[in-house]
Amino acid sequence: MYRYIRARRRSALTNYKRRIALLKSGMTRIVVRKSNRKVIVQAVSYSKKGDSVLASAESQELKQYGWPARANVPTAYLTGLLLAKKAHGKVSGNAILDVGLYKPVKSSVAFAGARGAADGGIKLLSSISIDEKRLKGSHIAEYAKSGKAHGSQFSLYKKDNVDIKSIEAIFEDVKRKIMA
Repeated sequence: MYRYIRARRRSALTNYKRRIALLKSGMTRIVVRKSNRKVIVQAVSYSKKGDSVLASAESQELKQYGWPARANVPTAYLTGLLLAKKAHGKVSGNAILDVGLYKPVKSSVAFAGARGAADGGIKLLSSISIDEKRLKGSHIAEYAKSGKAHGSQFSLYKKDNVDIKSIEAIFEDVKRKIMA
């Protein structure tokens, strides 16, 4: 017997069981997506005409605050923080995290983006625990200091004149600028 599989499921874009469960909650969804070069965090609400984006933040916007935008955990946190700043007054009530097809892994980019949104003032339904060192990028700085990194690994940071070994200080400075 043939079973019809929807196109978005066939192309691995939508998990309909998970989506329906999120939509039944009736809450605003905090959607975190990671590509090879950037992180996108959005506050999305459902309507019968289709999803509407209440606020959106991309990691590329962090360049104006002095942060070298990449697709890593500290960038996701700062992007979530920026979303909370943009969504101030637009998101009311509780929100729920939507990770899409990503598998929920502790201290991942998706949870870092949600933690940034929660720290910025959006009320998330679930609590998110992430290692503070990973949020600030100390794992990146430690790896750069260890000497194990090969020449091209941090080349984009060098191109942007960023001292990778002092990334934690840059993180704190950018976080303060966003929160202001």
